[in-house]
Amino acid sequence: MRTLGDEEKDNLLNAAQASELELRQQKRALEEREKTLTLEVARRLEEEVGKIEEAAAKRLEEEHRLRDAEKDRKLQDAQRINDELRRKLQQGSQQTQGEVLELELETLLRSTFPSDHIEPVPKGLRGADVVQKVLSASGHHCGTIVWEAKRTKAWSDGWVQKLKDDQRSLRAELAVIVSEALPRDCQQFNHFQGVWVTNPQCALALATALRFQLKEVATSKLAAIGKNEKMDVLYAYLSGAEFRQRVETIVESFNEMQKDLQEERRAAERRWAKREKLLQKVIGSTSGMYGDLQGLIGSSMQTIPALSESDDAGESDAITMLGRRSERSSESFKDASGENETAFSLRDFNRSLHVHDENTSEELLEM
Repeated sequence: MRTLGDEEKDNLLNAAQASELELRQQKRALEEREKTLTLEVARRLEEEVGKIEEAAAKRLEEEHRLRDAEKDRKLQDAQRINDELRRKLQQGSQQTQGEVLELELETLLRSTFPSDHIEPVPKGLRGADVVQKVLSASGHHCGTIVWEAKRTKAWSDGWVQKLKDDQRSLRAELAVIVSEALPRDCQQFNHFQGVWVTNPQCALALATALRFQLKEVATSKLAAIGKNEKMDVLYAYLSGAEFRQRVETIVESFNEMQKDLQEERRAAERRWAKREKLLQKVIGSTSGMYGDLQGLIGSSMQTIPALSESDDAGESDAITMLGRRSERSSESFKDASGENETAFSLRDFNRSLHVHDENTSEELLEM
């Protein structure tokens, strides 16, 4: 047969094996996590390198795009009017450069925001170079942005006032100047004298931000429509009979719940009081029985600390009183019957105490 010591050894061995298994599993999990983390870092590093290379390629492409477009435009003009091309080349070809940047800007806006209306202003007419009408996904007109393209070596403050006049005539919300030459203290783009100024590299990012702003403002205006009517409806509901009746129903329900709670509390207190009295009866009967037996048998009866020493003063008085009653009862038994009848009297007395305890127990069970 296996002894208790063998079972304990088996239990310890099983626990050690389980711990070793858990540690090995944790070790494998940590190794897998380390491999996954290393792989993730490598992937992110490769993605960042790719993004850097892509950004560098885009910058190089952007730098060469305008130059290539300028060259193509120059070749086309050279084929149409050789004399006019020579004169423009001698003057720096500023107009041609501006037209190339204008075409690039128009193409960029059309390809990036196909849902908007991009309208170039024909040559010879007064106005901005490109007019962008921003539309929402549902086709709602959100606002207008006017664009002016400049490709010169020096900045001119006169462009700002001219674009402001065009903005007022078109009733546009925003105006933007795209120029390689920027005002002082402007690195890439900035809000300058009431219009936006940006270089060609940041034109698309600025267009995206301004377009988002126009759509948000339009959405807020649509949400504000009918606001007063909604407030009137809300006030009518709060001051009406339906709202008052609902509040009254809630208050009445709370009052009923509070009333039921108070009734349950009173019933519980009554049960607690009745049980307390019955418990006192049981304690008193037990103490009385102990006192009677102690008075009959004498010092040969072993002491019960729980009955002989009570923490409560009331219980001590009750036990003392019951002890005195048992002494008087024993004396009466001795006087009436003598020593030969003492055993019989003790049997009758114990039987009466047993009946009393059964009655008390039945009362407790009825609770």
